[in-house]
Amino acid sequence: MLQSDRSRLRARLVAGSGAFALLLSAGAAVAQTSGAGAPATSDDTVEAVVVTGFRNSLAQALNVKRSSAAAVDAIYAEDMAKFPDLNLSESIQRIPGVAISRDAGEGRQISVRGLGAQFTRVRINGMEALTTSGGTDASGGTNRSRSFDFNVFASDLFNRITVQKTASAETEEGSLGATVDLNTAHPFDKRGFNFAVSGKYGYNDQAKKASPRVAALISNTWRDDTIGALFSVAYSQRDLLDEGTSTVRWQTGTATSPGFRSVRGVTCATNAAACAEANGAVHPRIPRFDWYHTTQDRLGMTGSLQWAPDDKTLVSFDVLYADFKGKRNEDFLETFTPQTAGACTATSPASCGINQVDVLDYTISTPRSNFPVMTKGTFNNIDLKTEQRHDELETEFRQFTLAGEHQFTDKLKVKGVLGFSKSTFANPVQNTVQWDQYNVQGYSWDYSGGDTYPVIKYGTGDTVNADAWTLAEIRMVQGYVDNSYKTAQFDVAYDWSDNFKLKGGLSYKAYNTDSTAFSRTNGTSANINPITSTDLRSVPRSTYGETIDFSSLSLPAGNVSSWITPDLRKAISALHMDDVNYGKAVTTTPGTVWRSPFGNECFTTGCGLYHLGREASLGSNYAIDEWDTIGYVQGDFNFDLWNVPVRGDVGVRYVQTRQKALGYGVVPSTVSGVNYQTISATTATRSYDDVLPALNLVVEPREDLLLRFGAAKVMSRPNLGSLTPGVNISTGSNKTVTSGNPFLNPFRAKTVDAAVEWYFQPGALLSAAFFYKDISTFVQSYTSPLSTFDQNPFGLPDSAAVAACGTTPGCSPSLPVWQFSTSVNTPGGPLKGFELNYQQPFTFLPAPFDKFGFLGNYTHVTSEVTYLSSTGAVTAVGPLTNLSKNSYNATLYFENKKVSSRVSAAYRSKYLTQIPGRNGSDVEGTKGTLNIDASLTYTWNKHLAFTLEAVNLTNEVQDQYYDSSQLVSFYHETGREFFAGFRYTF
Repeated sequence: MLQSDRSRLRARLVAGSGAFALLLSAGAAVAQTSGAGAPATSDDTVEAVVVTGFRNSLAQALNVKRSSAAAVDAIYAEDMAKFPDLNLSESIQRIPGVAISRDAGEGRQISVRGLGAQFTRVRINGMEALTTSGGTDASGGTNRSRSFDFNVFASDLFNRITVQKTASAETEEGSLGATVDLNTAHPFDKRGFNFAVSGKYGYNDQAKKASPRVAALISNTWRDDTIGALFSVAYSQRDLLDEGTSTVRWQTGTATSPGFRSVRGVTCATNAAACAEANGAVHPRIPRFDWYHTTQDRLGMTGSLQWAPDDKTLVSFDVLYADFKGKRNEDFLETFTPQTAGACTATSPASCGINQVDVLDYTISTPRSNFPVMTKGTFNNIDLKTEQRHDELETEFRQFTLAGEHQFTDKLKVKGVLGFSKSTFANPVQNTVQWDQYNVQGYSWDYSGGDTYPVIKYGTGDTVNADAWTLAEIRMVQGYVDNSYKTAQFDVAYDWSDNFKLKGGLSYKAYNTDSTAFSRTNGTSANINPITSTDLRSVPRSTYGETIDFSSLSLPAGNVSSWITPDLRKAISALHMDDVNYGKAVTTTPGTVWRSPFGNECFTTGCGLYHLGREASLGSNYAIDEWDTIGYVQGDFNFDLWNVPVRGDVGVRYVQTRQKALGYGVVPSTVSGVNYQTISATTATRSYDDVLPALNLVVEPREDLLLRFGAAKVMSRPNLGSLTPGVNISTGSNKTVTSGNPFLNPFRAKTVDAAVEWYFQPGALLSAAFFYKDISTFVQSYTSPLSTFDQNPFGLPDSAAVAACGTTPGCSPSLPVWQFSTSVNTPGGPLKGFELNYQQPFTFLPAPFDKFGFLGNYTHVTSEVTYLSSTGAVTAVGPLTNLSKNSYNATLYFENKKVSSRVSAAYRSKYLTQIPGRNGSDVEGTKGTLNIDASLTYTWNKHLAFTLEAVNLTNEVQDQYYDSSQLVSFYHETGREFFAGFRYTF
């Protein structure tokens, strides 16, 4: 019932928001037609406003698309420092074939034509760059991949974005999906003195908090416009609540061996058959409610100097700086008991796990064949948890680019670029304090409502009184990721004739990524997060607790609306977490000698309880260097064939990639009867070459009709985490063993594109594009089913698991709780699809409807990829991960002398994130989303305008699911955001 009510509410909001925008625009149009309202302005003033509006930005983008030989789409700023949307990725998603993924309610990464963010290369002012940030675990956590995080930048810093979907020899390699160019403003874009400033005040209806945004740009040119300078700055704050529920997947009782203790009064150890149904059904691993509170500060600045001593020479120096800071609290009311394995005995700790649980009653459904689901259950002896995690995050980005070009003769032109960029991500604080409450009776869950909010009742548990809980865990983590590029590029172009231009170039690119992670350690790789200190456990929880208000969500009846949780601000001092020497002791490991390259003193002079080191986080400590040497030759042609204009380019690009990867792992050994656990560094080097031919062809049978064709070989380098040579053992809530593969081949594919474009009136387009990619080499991250540790494919002895488990409950090499992950090359498969694109200003309609316009597109993509196990066996055949089969974008806009308004919808269908799924599922995925935004700008005069904007009008949820039966895995909402502001230009 709740889900159907939500669907009806969404439909009403969709219809209402669209009707609101239409009525508003129509009303404004009538008002302007009648001449009522605003102060009078001259026709000249009107023209100055219109030329910088939304309609003009669409026209500029259409001109770029039409004139390009490659398949290109573009987005232009409406005016100086005024991009069409609040977020870069929100703007890019209006381009056909582009879909976005969100974190904390805003766009973070993009996929193009079904290919995820790792397959898209991003250039800023002509050189490749990479920015990474940190997010919630559900949105990918810390970005240690090649995927570009667009949320680092304020959109006001950029004046043009182009997305090139077909390859050309002169375009940088590394993309299977698209190459995205972000361009900041330059003083020669609009010569003379220019100044613009804007301010907005935002409000989120779920957080009930305000979010200010300001931006400014100033530029000027001197000496007959031969020298120019520009500076821009943008700053914004954001305060957000991200609330919902999650399960961290589902699994069977059998998988958490030996399963439940009793079912409906029958002891499972003596009558396994009576418990088989309950143990054989999947249940939520960690049923919980989640409350995230995020604050963000985003600062961006650009600077540009340009010099044109004559009409044949141009030199530009550009600087881009961004600083994206955030603080986030994550609070959970949960239980780990259903996912904690191990037999319970008289000597077991209070938090023994599922084998202490008595199932009083339950309900089973079967959403698909041989896949029983425990949708409802009531239990005794459940251990509750309440925890708070606090993160402080910052991404700092710097880029310096020097570009020059000179026309030596009428035929010969050279260009050069020197650039450096560095993205530094820091997560210096990630602290978690967790309380437990043991052996709660009458606990129940009810997920029979489907993929939405469950009903969770806590029986005899006390969710209000802090001192009813016991301190259980303290986790302290730090993480850092640095990415840098150094680029040198030289290009030459020679006009061989009026019909043919020969191009060539050489470039060199040095890329480095360095990932560092620290966590609590005693000098070994053991998980020491569980707290056994009686001094710390005896500190009254009421001295460092707080109450979480969960009442802003419309939850089903029977759920709590608040709960008690640790308050990390108070816990820092109450639990001495700021004292690195607290509890200092020398680590002893009888019978085993630990050796480490990190030089800690835990085994000599001792280390404190909160000592941080790399030993327990080896998998996130690595460094990768790549050196790319590139050369290309390309011919641009333009001629008539039987009086039909034909143009395009053909060429070939040669790329040599040299790579060095450094990672860490624990190597057990025995020498003269002494057991050694040695943390050692492993370095692997390799190189590979690619020859990448490319062709783009444009035929114009009529002046308003274009036929396009493109063909190319393309490559994309493996994701960074896949290349690390070390082996990492993690013993948190998931027991995983992960290894990279530094000898992976890159993704390689052959692509074919064809398109028809009809420019049937000025500013209008109707087009269809078809694309096919034969992915011959694919990189897959394989995750094994749950098994005992001795089934690992890396040859690790059980002693490695014993060392990593430490005192963690439910962690033992003999338990079937381990999953093993590695990266392998697989054959890949085909990807194909089509795009439909329609854009038109309604100038053919009578006033006031001639001021309306529409742009919309639809993309359909399918793929079939073979997924293999680490032994080469076929485990599944299915679509690419992160591929939405259907997506569309639509914008209805109105623009006249005074008013510019629009309402936009962006939809992407569900997509898979894991094939095969984990914990016994066939897949894992994310449900489709429909986001609706609206904006209104009223121009008071040629200098001043006022704005209203609404984002996420339908309060779209982030909905991740487990298995094709779509059991809830993560279900969150962030609320609607509204902005009121002004803009002044001079």
